[in-house]
Amino acid sequence: MEKEIFYLPVDILHYFMIDVFRGLGYPEEQAQVSADVLIESDIRGIPSHGVQRLKYYYDRVKSGQHLIRDFEIIKNQEATAVIDGHHGNGHYISKNAMQMAIVKARKFGLGMVVVRNSTHYGIAGYYALMATDEGCIGITGTNARPAVAPTFGVEPMFGTNPLTFGLPTNEDFPFILDCATSIIQRGKVEIAAREKKPLPKGTVVDRKTGKSRTDAAQLLLDFVDKKAALLPLGGIGEELSGHKGYGYATVVEILSAALQEGSFLKDLAGLDMLGNKIHFNVGHFFIAIDPEFFMGLETFKNIATAICVGLRESDKAPGESRIYTAGEKEFEAEKIVREKGVPLNRSIQNDLIFLRNELKLTEYAFEFE
Repeated sequence: MEKEIFYLPVDILHYFMIDVFRGLGYPEEQAQVSADVLIESDIRGIPSHGVQRLKYYYDRVKSGQHLIRDFEIIKNQEATAVIDGHHGNGHYISKNAMQMAIVKARKFGLGMVVVRNSTHYGIAGYYALMATDEGCIGITGTNARPAVAPTFGVEPMFGTNPLTFGLPTNEDFPFILDCATSIIQRGKVEIAAREKKPLPKGTVVDRKTGKSRTDAAQLLLDFVDKKAALLPLGGIGEELSGHKGYGYATVVEILSAALQEGSFLKDLAGLDMLGNKIHFNVGHFFIAIDPEFFMGLETFKNIATAICVGLRESDKAPGESRIYTAGEKEFEAEKIVREKGVPLNRSIQNDLIFLRNELKLTEYAFEFE
């Protein structure tokens, strides 16, 4: 009997994803990094950017939109650098970019590395965590294929454009704010479609009518034809401050394109004028700041911790038992996932079987088959 939800141990899924990337032809280190980024998302309870995206990367490599090649550092100065990804592995490019930023921050207090001509870089929080693990503040963002409409607009113009911060603390987990500048991202639509559930109202706008839509499965098709668009934080119009989400998304778009002379807006669609698949040309930015160049890491961590604790200990709304700070839920989710396994719905199970068979990874006999 088929199981609708199956929990696969973290280690098995991690090894499988490494083997999938190897099977696609990625060098060992690149395969490891890509699998690390995806499993980090699943471990932290963020399924939208975890294993459910594995076939996405498989399809992009097969279509030629993601290439298997190395990146190039085209400008490298004391505290800054510019990388051309040459349409290679976005995870690998981005990990190296943040590592460069951290090294520069260690020497100069702040390092910033920007990237052009890259591909999807996965969960932004992965790179912010790299910085906090080294006692630094980490900031990152990326543009993406057009999916979000500007305030008072209905046409998808920019990506979900996450603006992500990682701040070290004295607690068991850092403060990690990892979220899109849209209300939801495409991955959430994919999850809703897989689970045959409607989207919340006010998250997507129809291009023809200007009204909200909730039909996830049809929307995935209509996004391709640009018949609908996600909405920025705040939603339609300015009544609930949709212009603020729009503004932050634009900041990310500019920082992901202007410093590195990269592509932006409609040029990130991954399609040419005739609808043929081409490279996505996405850009990223990575900033690392070393608190030791200010009042010291311990001072920073003490105050950051006091702020987070103070927020969590403030008065709760009636009926609410707890206040969270960013990164706390993910820290707790990791404990559960490591014990119970990564939840796979039937659609993802089918993806794993497909990838296993296509790449002839015969050593994997999944229990859910």
